Amino acid sequence: MAVNIQNVGVIGAGQMGSGIAHVCALAGFPVMLNDVSADRIKDSLATINGNMTRQVSKKTITEDQRKAALALIKPAEKYEDLAGCDLVIETAIERQEAKRKIFADLCPFLKPEAIIATNTSSISITRLASSTDRPERFIGIHFMNPVPLMELVEVIRGIATDNDTFEAAKDFVRKLGKTIAVSEDFPAFIVNRILLPMINEAIYTLYEGVGNVEAIDMAMRLGAHHPMGPLELADFIGLDTCLSVMQVLHEGLADTKYRPCPLLVKYVEAGWLGRKTQRGFYDYRGEKPVPTR
Repeated sequence: MAVNIQNVGVIGAGQMGSGIAHVCALAGFPVMLNDVSADRIKDSLATINGNMTRQVSKKTITEDQRKAALALIKPAEKYEDLAGCDLVIETAIERQEAKRKIFADLCPFLKPEAIIATNTSSISITRLASSTDRPERFIGIHFMNPVPLMELVEVIRGIATDNDTFEAAKDFVRKLGKTIAVSEDFPAFIVNRILLPMINEAIYTLYEGVGNVEAIDMAMRLGAHHPMGPLELADFIGLDTCLSVMQVLHEGLADTKYRPCPLLVKYVEAGWLGRKTQRGFYDYRGEKPVPTR
């Protein structure tokens, strides 16, 4: 029978983990927020508070809702603190080894019926599930960034995921007020399978000198009505993340159309990863972003 998810654990207090904790708490779920350092958890709580305060000023939530939600999020400095959770969502860096190590360390502390979910945007759910003691209770729940604003969540079963886990995950996502897209467990699922090759193609368009940064972004904003140009979007996502998704697609599907653009590789090697490092396809160190090419 399907697990009734009441308590949620979130591993990783970065941008995605903070956003997931935010929406879970607003939906009334008690949340245990874990990270490698207490300072990162503290920073995350401050970020969540700031984002909720902005929602109050925009009148999307009330001040009472903000206070009630914040009170539901508690720091969990050790995996032991997640022992009471019905669902634990991992949001660590998009690297398979890092995720597998987390699951190996986490499993001994969880109750047998607890579900483990990964927020991976591209890695095989089946492969990650095999590094746990409960592949049938393992599932992909992929939130979009920024989590509080984006309506969609991809739900991905691994080959071993049982039906109760699948139903419990869908029920949980609906309670967050999100819309579900069910994806098969193939590289990058639905959204990134379509989005990242488009971004990669925009980088090739720049690399081959078809247009400069401004022309490419303006063309897609005004010519295809995209809210953000593809190069601006790449900077927002993080060029390292873009590259890792393209590598997963290229390796997983063995098709040359997914070959990461050499220019993307060069930017990542330079440490120009986009907004988070202040430089990517745009330079963010001044008053307003300036194209770097």
